[in-house]
Amino acid sequence: MTLIIDGYNLLHGSGILGSGVGPGGLERSRTALLNFLAESLDEGELAGTTVVFDAREAPPGLPRLVQHRGITVRFAEPGSDADQTIEELIAADTAPRRLVVVSSDHRLHRAARRRRARAVDSDKWYAEVLRRRIDRSRRQTPQARPSGPPGEGEVRFWMRQFGLEADAEPSPGDAPPGSPFPPGYGEDVRDEDL
Repeated sequence: MTLIIDGYNLLHGSGILGSGVGPGGLERSRTALLNFLAESLDEGELAGTTVVFDAREAPPGLPRLVQHRGITVRFAEPGSDADQTIEELIAADTAPRRLVVVSSDHRLHRAARRRRARAVDSDKWYAEVLRRRIDRSRRQTPQARPSGPPGEGEVRFWMRQFGLEADAEPSPGDAPPGSPFPPGYGEDVRDEDL
């Protein structure tokens, strides 16, 4: 599968752009989006992913075509925009039935459908990728935790570590073995009930 993503459109659709752009804010937002994609897509998807941004927002001195963690990043040529660049990429694709265009711009949807490619709105695609990412993290096996209470030897070890006598006889106010309450807990209530 090949992905062509309308970068700024996805930035807005995902909410990654945020409310304040400020100096360097757009560049940070682009990087955040690209990092999200790199961490969310499978390796096979990364190699076939191109994110296109408008040229007027390109960082000074950055080439028009760069790689970011396996993703191809394109900045539209001067006098062009991301939509035109994406239309050119759709037209040039040699296997358009395996192409997915991510944009909420219906002009690009029409261009994709003309080539029998699939088009999906940015916010819907982002929600699906986010869901897959959450599912994947839930499936990862957590580290093994000890099951059941500690053994007698382990209790004696830790009692010695904390300077407590492991073999001391319980005093009358001590909680019964296995009780979650500290010694003497609830004595005041018990005395009032009697």
